[in-house]
Amino acid sequence: MNIKNEVLIRVYVVLFFVGLTGLVLIMQTVKISVIEGEKWREKGSSLYVEYKPVKAERGNILAEDGSFLATSLPFFEIRFDPNSSGMAPGDFEANVDSLAHCLATYVDNSYTVGGMRDHLINERDSGSSYVLIKRNANYLEKEMMSKFPLFNKGRFKGGFIVSPMPKRVRPFKQLGYRTIGYVKEGYNPVGLEGYFNETLAGEAGKQLMFRAPNDTWIPVNDLTEIEPKRGDDVVTTLDVNLQDITHEALLRGLKYHNADHGTAVLMEVKTGAIKAISNIGKTDQGWFEIYNYAVGAATEPGSTYKLASIMALLEDGHVNLSDSIDIEKGKTMFYEEEMVDATKASFNMDTTTVRTAFEISSNVGIAKLVQRYYGDTNKEGQFIKRLKDFRLNLPVGIEIKGEASPYIKEAYSREDDWSGITLPWMSIGYEVTITPLQMLNLYNTVANNGVMMKPYLVSEVRHFDETIQRFKPTVVKRKVASKSTIQKAQELLLGVVERGTAHKLKTPSYQFAGKTGTAQINYRRFNLRQANLRYQASFAGYFPAENPKYSCIVVITNPREHGFYGGDVAGPVFREIADKCFATRVELHDPLNTDAKPMLANNRLPDLDAGLKTDLEKVMNNLSLDYDPKAETPWAIIQAENDTLRLQNRSISDDKVPVVTGMGLRDALYILENRGLKVVVSGSGKVRNQSILAGTKIRGQTIRLTLR
Repeated sequence: MNIKNEVLIRVYVVLFFVGLTGLVLIMQTVKISVIEGEKWREKGSSLYVEYKPVKAERGNILAEDGSFLATSLPFFEIRFDPNSSGMAPGDFEANVDSLAHCLATYVDNSYTVGGMRDHLINERDSGSSYVLIKRNANYLEKEMMSKFPLFNKGRFKGGFIVSPMPKRVRPFKQLGYRTIGYVKEGYNPVGLEGYFNETLAGEAGKQLMFRAPNDTWIPVNDLTEIEPKRGDDVVTTLDVNLQDITHEALLRGLKYHNADHGTAVLMEVKTGAIKAISNIGKTDQGWFEIYNYAVGAATEPGSTYKLASIMALLEDGHVNLSDSIDIEKGKTMFYEEEMVDATKASFNMDTTTVRTAFEISSNVGIAKLVQRYYGDTNKEGQFIKRLKDFRLNLPVGIEIKGEASPYIKEAYSREDDWSGITLPWMSIGYEVTITPLQMLNLYNTVANNGVMMKPYLVSEVRHFDETIQRFKPTVVKRKVASKSTIQKAQELLLGVVERGTAHKLKTPSYQFAGKTGTAQINYRRFNLRQANLRYQASFAGYFPAENPKYSCIVVITNPREHGFYGGDVAGPVFREIADKCFATRVELHDPLNTDAKPMLANNRLPDLDAGLKTDLEKVMNNLSLDYDPKAETPWAIIQAENDTLRLQNRSISDDKVPVVTGMGLRDALYILENRGLKVVVSGSGKVRNQSILAGTKIRGQTIRLTLR
């Protein structure tokens, strides 16, 4: 029994100490985590080391010819750790004077050498470990500084800290700025940079870094533990030269008309490849690409929309171009709403043809036709169906985020506020909204004989110059309308330029086709008699008309000076773009050697051409011309007899003026000046006349040669 009690006592003692120990541990845990938690967390943070992500080099955005539209240049942030643990005793004191001299002389001349020396010493004495030397140092500057005294010992022994800070640059500045776009922290991604961000960004690496007391992360060494993978390059369809032409033409138009903003898009007809896209707006600081109006701004287009209306009428067989329509001198009523033509051409007209109504852009003419054939309650939906057949209700799907969706009212829809006047106003481009690029796509389709292509901006993705993904032209719809409808639409668009609202833009150098548009902004909110109305001027078309290569749209918003009609404001910008394309693009011109080589007629044989015999023989041999080599003198003349060429003698006297007609200037000068004659020349080509008759005694006279 005594043994049992003794054992129990020992067990209780052990349990007491175990419990006491547990209680102490719990109290200590509470003390560390709660009472002294902030202290220890700060201490842990000050010594914290972890792997931090290292951004990869971003891929390039290239024009179709390989020119850089956006690229990353290597820049660096240079820091100095004057208290580096690896720095040998005495190294700082031994090198600080030389280092201060180099930094003050070549890096930061806001300091004197003495001032820089004091600055470095003060930073060392205060315990600093991350002193800023230079931000945005380029590669050559970084290499230069790495050779400075003390810095040349590297990261640990010299305290030289280099942090890569690649900088995104655009060599062509404002050209296509919004289309190229950007990716910035705190902002929504924009343009191609945003759409292809994952492709361009690559894969981040990792680098071991420690947190300094001032909450700054410092790399432990200059090497990354996991190397970042460079981003891939994106190759666009943009042509730098055409982009420059489009940008400058649009900017000139905006300045001349003192407009708010504008856009211009140039597209390749057969492929849908966008060759140029410019968006320019007026700011307090000047003209800049501040928004992508071509893609993101859906507005009421006005008269350029009439192409869709007339195509619907033609496709449903309601009209022929020679049919008559009463345009009522440019004014009519739909219920209690008056519609007025924008141009004076119709103010003296009663009845005209459908063709003329379209060419002079008669609101009344087009609206009355649409109301006549689709105005019944069981037919209004057919007009909407046709618009959808032309895909005017769908985005084009361009590789840029933020494309606005077009808006077409559904027939009889209360949600869409459908009314009795909706149909006639839709037919002339009101009560619908569409972006310039979406509208251009319809004109491009007409130019492409009814085949609708998907507009696109990127042709391929490359990884170190190796193509890893290719984007080919995409057919969206092979037939948006019948062949007859497309041909008639092409006739109408050409007629607008030849005889209609764009006739002042016509050029004898080539033919182009298109449609003017003049939309009153917030049309239904104003009365036409009110002042201070705002307009949107536009022109959409393609060139050359007989074999279209490019389509183009120009939209200019709120022009304040020198007119507001589409033919006066947007049309000249279109014409300038087209003119300069013709001046610079070989593919817009027909080859000169496509036809069969014509037979050489007798009257086209070389005749009476004179010169050195050996030269004449060489030319005829190279041209494979048969000839009779009768000439025995060094100089000869070619004579054509029927279909035969003969080389005849031409004698040259030393003391008498020779015959030099038929010779080139080089030979004539050689002969005459070697005989002491002074020669005066006019014209170009071969010698056709000489002022002194052949056979005249030479006495140092002046002889005049006429060339042509």
